[in-house]
Amino acid sequence: MRLWRVPTVPGANDPAGDTWGDLGPIYRAGTEMWISGSYDHERNLVFWVTAQAKPWARASRGTDGAALYSNTTLALRPTTGEVVWYQQTIPGETHDLDEVYESILVDRGERQSLFKMGKIGILWELDRDNGEIVGATDLGYQNLVDLDPETGAVAYRPGVIPTLNEPIDQCPGNLGFRNWPAMAYHPETEAFYIPLLMACASFRYVPVEFVPGGGGLGYGGDQPYFHPDADEQLGRLLAISTSGEVLWERSQRAMFSSAALTTAGGLVFAADVDRYIRAYDVSNGEELWQTRVQAGGQGFPMTYAAGGRQFVAVPVGVGAILPGGRYMALTPELKRPNAGNGLMVFALPE
Repeated sequence: MRLWRVPTVPGANDPAGDTWGDLGPIYRAGTEMWISGSYDHERNLVFWVTAQAKPWARASRGTDGAALYSNTTLALRPTTGEVVWYQQTIPGETHDLDEVYESILVDRGERQSLFKMGKIGILWELDRDNGEIVGATDLGYQNLVDLDPETGAVAYRPGVIPTLNEPIDQCPGNLGFRNWPAMAYHPETEAFYIPLLMACASFRYVPVEFVPGGGGLGYGGDQPYFHPDADEQLGRLLAISTSGEVLWERSQRAMFSSAALTTAGGLVFAADVDRYIRAYDVSNGEELWQTRVQAGGQGFPMTYAAGGRQFVAVPVGVGAILPGGRYMALTPELKRPNAGNGLMVFALPE
């Protein structure tokens, strides 16, 4: 039995509908939640984050405003569905660069914060009490928005709003600098460890049909290319502190395809499309161990203890949208297997 529901696309009588301009409710789309929320038991709040409005480009969907509640963190009361606060980090997003990814709850001194990073590569710190943006760090890879680090406000740069049927060079491409491969937090280093995809794309957005049952994403094709700072290394594992300081980075030819995992023993694990699983030192990024398995890493590695030993389990296989085939073409010598699903479990030294 359903207890409550909270629509993230405003209906006809919702004041937030004004942020969609003249677009009628039947044609408002997107703002879905396809990453699990995070729960704060002290506040009895669950934090859910929405994806971008759809079609992807403003010109395709016919809006110029913020398009609430797209790219928005919502703090909900799980017992009633009450929206306690919301914070939209990229209003009116127009390049398929959603902010939907995981929210990590960190107690940073006396402040209890929510950290997250979307495709565009901005690390956001929100106050868990009221949603205020208390910190924002641009990794410096994107070429689309200017960020005010004091307020967290973003403004699109001149000439980057897509025009229909006209190619635009955007960094990142629509897979983003980061995507499903989630970042991990290590409390001792007070840092996040983030698998990145160092690619941009020449992208084209097209019209969609505004009839009931019509529509679409407005995707007109793209051509990915290496980010200018990538040195043709598609994968990058980045360590960044809660204050926004980049501590270290490791680049490699293969894109990362699993989430990162940190351990109390000072390790960070990540897997890539070239079938390697590696462990790094959280303090300096030194590679400490590697092994190659039958398929690329997928999903979320995990760690557990049994019989006095610590184990690390990594799912591997095929089938996910990542790694994207168009981006794999940038590293043609790396061949992704078409079979080999499995769960690889490794024991750490006694």
